[in-house]
Amino acid sequence: MNWSVFADYHTHTVYSHGSGTILDNVKAASIKGLEEVGIADHGPANWGHIGSTSLRVFEEIIDEVKEIQTQFDQLKILAGTEANIISYQGELDVPLEMQRKLDQVLAGFHVSIRPKSLEDGVKFLTQWTLGKLSKKQKTKARNDNTKAIVAAVYNNEIDIITHPGLNISIDTPELARACVKMDTALEINAGHGIKSVEFIRAAAREGAKFAIGSDAHTPENVGKLETGVKAAQSAGLSPDQIINVRLEK
Repeated sequence: MNWSVFADYHTHTVYSHGSGTILDNVKAASIKGLEEVGIADHGPANWGHIGSTSLRVFEEIIDEVKEIQTQFDQLKILAGTEANIISYQGELDVPLEMQRKLDQVLAGFHVSIRPKSLEDGVKFLTQWTLGKLSKKQKTKARNDNTKAIVAAVYNNEIDIITHPGLNISIDTPELARACVKMDTALEINAGHGIKSVEFIRAAAREGAKFAIGSDAHTPENVGKLETGVKAAQSAGLSPDQIINVRLEK
């Protein structure tokens, strides 16, 4: 039996720092034979051109997705976001009111963001720099990072945590336990080339569910999920542990 990945929930467009339009990504997903595609542009806390310019952008995305959906009967298009954790209390740059308007909410702990407060910014910078020099500080940073991302899971309506542990240190089992309680999936990110089989195994031992995402920033990479599939298989996952995979005879 073959694994069939029927959805790609993590794609970016010109609304943040992707090169294609929503229609471009949808056409690419249709050509790949996907059944669902998610538009997951960054929230406004990212620096420069990386993030959406404001929360109003998501109203535009919602309207555009509704219009394009009328042209594609065989493909479900999800209007969403890849929100940013902006405080150590787990707050996101896309508030709950907007989260509830969207079809899906992805969220990640990104380095290049504007934090909610000066205190959060100073703390993040301190953790980021000293954590590389001091074992004690590294442990503190890991604990604080984990608390922030776990708080985000509990206090928001997150469907998928994107690229867990990318550029930051986290306690995978603790995050996985929170995700199990809140029915939040952990991403196996094909776009960043994350091949941490141990991360997947550690999360799976806690009963976590996963989603394989391309993190596509160009239409050509929409549905390009082979690296993620390989990592999942190497970690010993079965398709029923992954929300966008099924077995085909």
